Amino acid sequence: MRGNRAKGFKRLLSGAVCMLLLFSLLFSGCRRNTKFEPAVEKIAEISQAAGFLAKKAEESGGFISSLEKKSNEPDHAYVYDNSLAVIVLSFAGAHQHARTIADALLFAQQHDRTFNDGRLRNAYLDGDPKSDSGRSITAGKIKIRLPGFWKDGRWQEDSFVVSTSTGNMAWAVLAFCTVAENAAPEQREEYLAAAVRAADFLIGLKSESGGFTAGYEGWDDTQKKVTYKSTEHNIDLICAFKAISNSVKEIDPEKSKIYMDASDYAKEFVHSMYDNELHCFYTGTGDDGKTVSKGVIPLDTNTLTILAIGDELNNADKMLLFVEKNMAVGEGFDFSNGDLDGIWNEGTAQMAVCYNLLGYQDKYTAIMEYLKTQIAKDGSIPAADRDGVSTGFVVIGTEIYWEYHNSQSIGATGWLALAQMGRNPFEITG
Repeated sequence: MRGNRAKGFKRLLSGAVCMLLLFSLLFSGCRRNTKFEPAVEKIAEISQAAGFLAKKAEESGGFISSLEKKSNEPDHAYVYDNSLAVIVLSFAGAHQHARTIADALLFAQQHDRTFNDGRLRNAYLDGDPKSDSGRSITAGKIKIRLPGFWKDGRWQEDSFVVSTSTGNMAWAVLAFCTVAENAAPEQREEYLAAAVRAADFLIGLKSESGGFTAGYEGWDDTQKKVTYKSTEHNIDLICAFKAISNSVKEIDPEKSKIYMDASDYAKEFVHSMYDNELHCFYTGTGDDGKTVSKGVIPLDTNTLTILAIGDELNNADKMLLFVEKNMAVGEGFDFSNGDLDGIWNEGTAQMAVCYNLLGYQDKYTAIMEYLKTQIAKDGSIPAADRDGVSTGFVVIGTEIYWEYHNSQSIGATGWLALAQMGRNPFEITG
């Protein structure tokens, strides 16, 4: 009797496994044949660049590759680029496309191989993280895979990719809050829960000397808390904390206040980086968290401040004038006030958004005419108008110069879409 029951159980188990495999195949087949609405062509009528991002979301089924893919091999998908794409697609009414990317961010947060504190890495593999190529099973737990490569018989990973930067996390919070606004109730709760986890992690980076530090760097077992502070990161935090504060205000007023206080704290730091004579915002501090770094002045500390708290500023015009005098290159703008060796298209599109917001229509139109010269047939634009456009900085943790090249860029294309639609990515803060 015991043997017969065992055989019966095995047959039952075998049948169950077959059914599970069948359902899995059916589900995966349905996913591959999912019809996205609205169609890419309709989205492109609103913004050609948004149409490009929508097509990429359909093709990837998850994370969008941040660089133009040269093969079928997985590529890097940066959290900032994908978070920006979520916001852009939401603004374009492409909510299904936006959720495809947001679900990848959600999966990544829930299935990190080491951490369970709400953080996200700086980059992941492009594509569906739930697929066989995007995940692995270790000790019975599903873990998301991170970009890397085999060399000399060892698996190698990039230190920056596996690290966590504050600014990237802030954009992820904004993406979750944005996509939640048009999601079904259960999905909305899940997205907001992810935003809360990320925001709670970010609050842990609060510095006693003002503002928030830049995150964590290094490999899993040796990660260290970064001690410098980035003005741009804190600008992003102003809006991210405000967005999640507004999103949870009705259900958790006390937590909402914590986030709003954090937003104000980040804002105080940003204001402390302003130079009253030059009318610009510095890049941030050195490793001591106090000494202001004045060597290189980036464009985006000024454009993003205008977009984040422009209604509180009485000097936005002077800030734009500083950028025009110190960063203009031909019809566009460089990354910083450095050697002015080329046009940074992402920052140039940010200037277009600022001009539109402040009512400088002639300047807005002129920049849009330049950006048209950069648009490829598929609606995307490159990071820069030529190769080797320097930023004035080096890649974190290396001595390699940080440069932009004349190759397809998701970040630049995302900002082009915002300029085409006349939208501010920070407006979700209400």
